[in-house]
Amino acid sequence: MVPEIAAAVGFVSGLLRTRGCVSEQQLQVFSGALREALTEHYKHHWFPEKPFKGSGYRCIRINHRMDPIISKAARQIGLSLPQLYQLLPSELTLWVDPYEVSYRIGEDGSICVLYEAAAAKPHPSSCGGMLTCKNQMMLGRDSPSKNYIMTVSS
Repeated sequence: MVPEIAAAVGFVSGLLRTRGCVSEQQLQVFSGALREALTEHYKHHWFPEKPFKGSGYRCIRINHRMDPIISKAARQIGLSLPQLYQLLPSELTLWVDPYEVSYRIGEDGSICVLYEAAAAKPHPSSCGGMLTCKNQMMLGRDSPSKNYIMTVSS
């Protein structure tokens, strides 16, 4: 398993764990099911030599609609969709890319990096002038996130 998938699985499982409504055994089953589902889902969409390629496909999204991969793993432990909505944020974006996993809770939340690794030296055409799904979303912002703090020193 690639460490990026492990980081994503650990993050989502951790969100469920903090609510205390899921047993450790259920968390293990959920984590295994999510790991398998993500590994299969990303099988033909994982390009370490071009990390930005396929970034939109690898984005896990809860936006008042549950991401189907998460709901499939939750069904393995008997969680219904309403229960899952109670346990997870109603707005969550999780970007799982080669060498980096990051997330944002809420539409205006800050983007936080969960996992970061040094990439192999990129091929000069690896970016191809394209932006990642995450960077495109950041460019579309009219104002900074609500958690933005600016400090000035002299």
